[in-house]
Amino acid sequence: MAGIVSAAVSAFVAWVALWLGLGWLEALILSAVGGGVALAASIYLLKFFLLDQVRQILQTIKLTKSNLMNESPSGFLSDPLGRVDEAVSRWSKEQNLKREEQEKLERYRKEFLGNVSHELKTPIFNIQGYIHTLLDGAKDDPATNLSFLQKAARSADRMEALVKDLLTISELESGSVRMEWENFDLHELLQDVFDSVDHKARGRGIQIEIKAGCEPPFGVRADRKKIRQVLVNLLSNSIHYGNDQGLTQVGVFDMGQQFLIEVSDNGMGIEPEHLPRLFERFYRVDKGRSRSEGGTGLGLAIVKHMLEVHGQTIHVRSSAGMGSTFGFTLNKAQT
Repeated sequence: MAGIVSAAVSAFVAWVALWLGLGWLEALILSAVGGGVALAASIYLLKFFLLDQVRQILQTIKLTKSNLMNESPSGFLSDPLGRVDEAVSRWSKEQNLKREEQEKLERYRKEFLGNVSHELKTPIFNIQGYIHTLLDGAKDDPATNLSFLQKAARSADRMEALVKDLLTISELESGSVRMEWENFDLHELLQDVFDSVDHKARGRGIQIEIKAGCEPPFGVRADRKKIRQVLVNLLSNSIHYGNDQGLTQVGVFDMGQQFLIEVSDNGMGIEPEHLPRLFERFYRVDKGRSRSEGGTGLGLAIVKHMLEVHGQTIHVRSSAGMGSTFGFTLNKAQT
């Protein structure tokens, strides 16, 4: 564009010089000078205008808080279009990443709502069915009356457990959970947990014990209530997936500044393809069996989050038909 303006000015100056009666040499010199001045002026004005536009574009982009590099105005003089293209490209990539993250969260939300609806649907339909059957005349049969009320109560208990687990995991994921740190003996807590799951274990003939060689006391510093729930969930999971007349062992191993706690069983084990998703909400290895035994599908997800708020992680080792071992660490009690 600057070249076109320069050529036009040169031609105009030459025409004026000839019209005024100057010679061809004078006209040529004046034409060259006029063209040069016009070219320089055009380039300067174009750069000034372009730099101003670049500043406005970058200011607009920066208002989106995209964390672009803070370029000085002089940095655009050498390659203004290249610099703005680079900035816009980075901004575009960031917007694409944000959009992808939003789409991922939306899919996650829809999947979560779908899972909750599915989990609540079964007990609600069961309760409705039992109650309507009783109202339609089954209430007059004492045997049917009692049986249906017991089934309705179990479905209501399942709904209550699901709602409690949903509230727990929502609190953990929101980061609003309050920690009550204290020193306590893990061995005493294990005995309490063993008592609480003893009825379930005896129902399947499963023996629960502390692994030989693990000598108490095991003083740890943690939130006692949350670690209790971690242990209850892991032992309940072991009972659900263990074999009848099986064995579940809890090992506590000294790791210097920490204790390693492992919950092992000799049950059915877990196929390798399930291991990466084992701690996802509502993920079940055996969907039918979990639901029939009252599981909410949130137990291991709660375990994972409760250990994370302690600054710890959980791992699992398992092979199909060879049982499973869930392990995590806790810091030793502070003296």
